[in-house]
Amino acid sequence: MFHEELITIDPDLLHGTPVFRGTRVPIETLFDYLINGNSINEFLDDFPTVNADLVKQVLERSKLALVA
Repeated sequence: MFHEELITIDPDLLHGTPVFRGTRVPIETLFDYLINGNSINEFLDDFPTVNADLVKQVLERSKLALVA
């Protein structure tokens, strides 16, 4: 499970869509970028409110959730 320091799920923020903590950027957007062949750097350039460490932590936690 993701920890509160990584994501926010708030029904008043984008109808409860999970977003990177402190931003309005949906977590799903990162995966869409990667699926479509874009790099993490391109994502970070397009969404400067999300930092690289946060992206790394979300990806690591996602990996753990999938293999658990």
